Amino acid sequence: MADTNIKEIVREKYGEAARRATAGGSSCCGGASAIAGAKDPITSNLYEAAQTLGLPAAAVQASLGCGNPTALATLNEGETVLDLGSGGGIDVLLSARRVGPSGKVYGLDMTDDMLALARENQRAAGVTNVEFLKGELESIPLPDASVDVIISNCVVNLSADKDRALAEAFRVLRPGGRFAVSDVVVRGAVPAEVRRNVELWIGCLAGALEEKEFEAKLTQAGFRDVEIVPTRIYDVNDARDFLSAAGIDADAIAPQVDGKFMSAFVRARKA
Repeated sequence: MADTNIKEIVREKYGEAARRATAGGSSCCGGASAIAGAKDPITSNLYEAAQTLGLPAAAVQASLGCGNPTALATLNEGETVLDLGSGGGIDVLLSARRVGPSGKVYGLDMTDDMLALARENQRAAGVTNVEFLKGELESIPLPDASVDVIISNCVVNLSADKDRALAEAFRVLRPGGRFAVSDVVVRGAVPAEVRRNVELWIGCLAGALEEKEFEAKLTQAGFRDVEIVPTRIYDVNDARDFLSAAGIDADAIAPQVDGKFMSAFVRARKA
């Protein structure tokens, strides 16, 4: 699929999710949670109640992540943070608390509806050390060496040009800066047809990298100390309702799926 087609599909689906969250509904835009009665193990229970206390409900409802990078990343007072694919702004607002008034958090998103929702959530939360920018992962509208930490929540997998996206992340980080993202990662070989079906369940439109490939791409971009730590490993039972609705025999593909799809925390450093 052409890069432009992927971007338009992502833009439309996440714009639709933002509109649903604004209207007070669930933002989840696909997969098991779209099936009546099916629990979505990807996006559920990522944030503790104490973390989201005081945040606008729409910011929480608009979360489409697969992890909680703000709980895992080291963020210090006064640092500058960039959230790639910031959506409704939940991770931006949580990061803003961590870096304090002397710090700054940028949220980058290419979807107008998500940016509008995020800015409204920022206003409702009364947070001033935050700025939402329109742009794409492959062309970040910030100067070289301008941020200390990059976070992201299940967005790198959506990029049609991951090499360029990672090169841009490296460019805007300061020396010593940290890359600390949650994303969907594949462990080992999975047949293409099975992979496509499971990826659609995992999150709207997913292009998850294989674990070793992700490591290699980060190293190629210039990062050091690359580490990929699983946070949730999915088995076929997690996707059973979705796969059955799609006409797929979950038991037949179980040996090709179990333990191979995971949410992970990906760390790396710019020397």
